[in-house]
This record gives sequence, C-alpha cells and structure tokens, in this order.
Amino acid sequence: MRRKMRAAKIVHVGACSLSFGVGALVDAIHTPELSESTLVLVDTNEEHLELQYRLAQRLNEESGAGLLIQRTTDRREALPGADFVICSIAIRRHELWKLDWEIPLRHGLEQVLGENGGPGGLSHTLRNVPLILDLCRDMEELCPDALLLNFTNPESRLCLAIKRHTRIKAVGLCHGVFMGRDLVAEVTGLSPEDVDVKVAGLNHFLWVLDMRNKHTGEDLYPAFRQGMAAKDPSFMPLTRHMLETFGYLVAPSDDHIGEYLPAAWKLCQHHGYDFDAADREYERHWAKMAEYASGKAPVDHLLQARSGEIAFDIIAAILADKNLLAPAVNVPNNGCITNLPSDCVVEVPALVSAAGVQPLCMGELPRGAAALCAQQIAVQDLAVEAAVRGDRSLALQALLADPVVKGNYQAARAALDELLEVHAPYLPQFA
Repeated sequence: MRRKMRAAKIVHVGACSLSFGVGALVDAIHTPELSESTLVLVDTNEEHLELQYRLAQRLNEESGAGLLIQRTTDRREALPGADFVICSIAIRRHELWKLDWEIPLRHGLEQVLGENGGPGGLSHTLRNVPLILDLCRDMEELCPDALLLNFTNPESRLCLAIKRHTRIKAVGLCHGVFMGRDLVAEVTGLSPEDVDVKVAGLNHFLWVLDMRNKHTGEDLYPAFRQGMAAKDPSFMPLTRHMLETFGYLVAPSDDHIGEYLPAAWKLCQHHGYDFDAADREYERHWAKMAEYASGKAPVDHLLQARSGEIAFDIIAAILADKNLLAPAVNVPNNGCITNLPSDCVVEVPALVSAAGVQPLCMGELPRGAAALCAQQIAVQDLAVEAAVRGDRSLALQALLADPVVKGNYQAARAALDELLEVHAPYLPQFA
C-alpha cells in the first residue's frame, strides 16, 4: 500500500521568472507526492503574477494534481509555515546585466557574458547578495526550518553568502550538469538518457570526472575525445582547448566556463548575451501567458513533460524518503572536494532523502582543475564580503584578483566606479 505523503507548503519567490516560472508550475503538477500541498506564487509584478496564477490554476485543474495554489506580492505573507522556498529573483535582469557587460568593455575589460565571473559577475554579486540575505532574514523569522532551493545567479556566490551570514539550509540548483551530459551524448552518438556523468567543481565550472554508458558501464571518455577531435574547429573551441589541455570535459558550455578564463574572449569569439533577442522573447512569453491564462491557447504540451530542473524532484525525495541521487547541487564544501577549501561552496552530486540533502565526497580534483577552481574561490570570497559590507576596497580587490581582468588596475578601478554609480539605486550597502 502506498504511504500517503504529508501535505507540504512550497513558496516560490520570483514565481514570474522567465527562466524558471512556467517550468516550476509544470514540475509541481507532475509531482504526485504534492497532492493536497500548497504552492504559493510570490512576485512583485502584479500583472504578471495574475497571469501566472491563472495558468497555474488551469494546469492544476486539467491535470488533477490536487494542489492548493495561492498568490501574493508580499513574501512575508507567504512564508509562515513554509517547508520549502524556491528562489528565482532578479532586479530588471536583462537591463542591468547589459550594463554589467557594456561598462567594463568601455574601459577595456573584455568578458564573455558578464553574469557570474569577471567584472559583470562582481556587479551582479553586489546587487543580488543583499536580495538573497533579505529573503533569508525573513525565512529565519517566519520559516526557519524551511529548505531554500536557489536558482538565482551568481549561484556559488549567493550560496556562500547564505552559508556565512544566515542560519538557513540552502542548496543551489543549475542545469549545467545536464548540458554537459547532453554534449557527451551528442558527441558519442548516444541518447542523453543512456549517459551517466559524475561531476565536481564550481557552478558553471563543472569538471566531468567520469562519463559512462548507463547500460554497459563503458568508459565514454575515449569515444568523446575522439569525437571532439573530429569536430569542426569552430565547435566549442574553449571546451576543446580545456579538454586537450587538462584532459577533462568542463561543463556546461564555452560561454559559461569562459566567464572564469582569461583566454575565453579570443577563443569563444562570444561578444555578450543577445539582449535584443532576450527582450523579444520576454514580450513573446508574456503574450503567450495571456493566451494560456484566458484559455485561448492549449496547455496540452505543458501537461506532458517536466522542465528538466530538479527542484521538485528534491522536494519529492525529501517528502517521500526516496533516496534520490541528484547529479549536482551547490553546497558548502566541508570536505566534498578534498583539495579545495573546506569553507567554500562547491557543486557535487548529493543523496536526497527524508534526512535532507547530503552531498557526496568526490575526493580530489585533478591538480590543474583544483588550481583554477581555487583561484575562483578566492575571487568569490572577496566579492561576497564586498557585497555584504558595502566595501569598495574589497570590491576592487575582487576585480584585480579575477583572471579575466588580468591585473589591469586603472581599467578595473574606472569600471568599478562607473558600475557602482550606475547601479547605486540597487546597492544600498554602498550608500
């Protein structure tokens, strides 16, 4: 006889996220363990929240998921009694991110994406650390035992801030591990479902330590190396360079790993995120959401498959004591990677059950991989403390320690001054 699960309360803060909002709804209705549980959608954009809520109600009704769905613009109203809090918040994401990319470039600092590493990654950190700490303070008061599942970037840095400055249990989630798995499948001619990867490292800087055929146990690295060598030179040149130099695949993709590597700008030939396309997608998304909410557009495709994210897999595994192997979560190291500092945040596999999220010990990283990761850990340490303290000196140190900046003091100082000035309304700690 199937044991009935207890009803849980899940609060999604930033529920109208373009990247994660609809996917979270889809995953919630595909999680039978949540029947009779409460899902609270929280967002500050009332118009978008209403559309998201109406879509959620429609999916819930048509799927028979049995959820109780609520919405509010006040997260403090939503948090009391929460068992799980999902975070996917951002401030004017594309508009401010574009400035994070353009301003350093004007001062001669070349970066690939400007989101998680380099000057843009620092600016992003300074804006988002106060946001995540404010959420955690509300959680400490209103739901201190809830598990925070964070999607907001820069993932490693926000998780480090949570670890150091709050009492909240948190894991950071990212689909980069699946991007790495899918690349292995593409190059070896297998289906992604047939590929198993074991990874360890930092968020967006994941070292694939082992890749195998799930069914036969065959080591896929020889075929993968051969397949990558046979690809056109324009195919993922930075990933190929890292594979040839360090002997391992680094996931998830050229643009993401390139945020941490000074050679990336030339190798990737990647000149920033496509902000114009992102704006067009934003308009299309909310037009489609209006159609879903009004009943004009079918939602059959949303009822057929999960999003590919694992937040609700983790929630279900905890509620049902499933012993789920999560392929990658961002958590405090505490010896998971033995040749990286104990107090940093790493991305490693974890066992998830009623006992919580228990990261696995992956041993040592290869020496070259550990050296590159240690460099980024030092930068993250400085960036987080600069964000928490509002310390301009530490922020400048974080820039100069970043290999992407290449020690260019004058450019780093000028870029930092302009970033702090332009983003001043979102940086109260520097006032």
